[in-house]
Amino acid sequence: MDVSTVRWLSSPRGWAALRDLPAYDPATELATQQRLRAAGHPAEQVAALLLQSRLRARARDKFAEFADGMLFTPDGLEQSTRLELSASHAGRYAAASLATVHDLGCGIGSDAMAMSALGVTVLGVDSDPVTAAVADANLRPWPDSRARPGIAQDFDPPADPIHARVGVWLDPARRTPGVADVAGRTRRIFRLDEMSPPWSYVRAVATFVPAVGVKLPPSFPHDEVPLGCEAQWTSYAGDLLECAVWWGPLVRREGRTALLLGPGRAPVEVDQTMAEETTGLARALSDLGPWLYEPDHAVTRAGLLGAVTAATGGVEVDSGLGYVTSDRHAEVAFARRYAVKEVMPFNAKAVRAWLRARGITGVTIKKRGIRLDEDQLRRQLGVGRKAGSGGQVTLVLTRVGGSPAAIVVEPA
Repeated sequence: MDVSTVRWLSSPRGWAALRDLPAYDPATELATQQRLRAAGHPAEQVAALLLQSRLRARARDKFAEFADGMLFTPDGLEQSTRLELSASHAGRYAAASLATVHDLGCGIGSDAMAMSALGVTVLGVDSDPVTAAVADANLRPWPDSRARPGIAQDFDPPADPIHARVGVWLDPARRTPGVADVAGRTRRIFRLDEMSPPWSYVRAVATFVPAVGVKLPPSFPHDEVPLGCEAQWTSYAGDLLECAVWWGPLVRREGRTALLLGPGRAPVEVDQTMAEETTGLARALSDLGPWLYEPDHAVTRAGLLGAVTAATGGVEVDSGLGYVTSDRHAEVAFARRYAVKEVMPFNAKAVRAWLRARGITGVTIKKRGIRLDEDQLRRQLGVGRKAGSGGQVTLVLTRVGGSPAAIVVEPA
């Protein structure tokens, strides 16, 4: 797909053709292709229409019904910010009463759309001309917001960004350009100064513009959080999505925070004021209580496990593994609670005997702090993932007091 094709798709005739497409179905794709050719569409338009039909079907997971009014590229959809998280980002800029936000690395424009919907004018740039054209098409409901080809490093901050009410949002590229793997994906980048633009440039922008936010990978190290900033790790339905760092008026709570999002639930935020200074550790299996708590990944990655121990009166099962054991049955919005049914030193034969004695044939395996081949372990235990004719349990394989342990639990 090239820029001219994107422009055709965003034209009245292109939108009409997209609107007339049936719901995407791989089984009828050939028939749809033939119908489009018969209607006089050239091959490149047919390919673009079918591509958008496929991508819109995939995009509904991130954008719900809004996907039907958007254009996508395959990479742009994969790397885009889902609707709920874009709304969270946009809320910060709107609350700061900013008039204009420069979206440096706007992708297909999901964050720019959310900001525009809250009354903030967005000027986006993306280094890929096709992606920039797609973002510009997605911003058509907001005529003042636009996207164009360009690189973040060409940004020229205003002389007085505070009085101009200007902010900046950056989403650095974290994949290497060039040869892709067999799945069509390029190599991910994890070093901050290998991103485009690099972390050093992001920090330089923040010295000129007070209201700056940047989307970073969840592996962002705690010791890189600039003084006075907020670093927020966010998950959606338990999947860790990003770490965003915020400066100036976009900061809600200094330090490390976690944001939990999910379908049908109110957002949950955790910050350092909720966490204990020291969490304590279990020293032996006998120290394990009747309840095991598994914090959300955003809480664990933000280093806020102390919030779980504070809420439950518990201790970690071992240092840095993220599990908390407690004698207290507590309702914790940012951790999952399990009832402990059995605790034993981890030994495949002993665990197999325990499962057989109870007729258990289905096991969900969770492991932290223990390296093993899950498929090989299942063969040793003689169990599958589903119960079949037997019972089902969850088996937590971890360390307790430095030694491998098997904890049989049930969600509670």
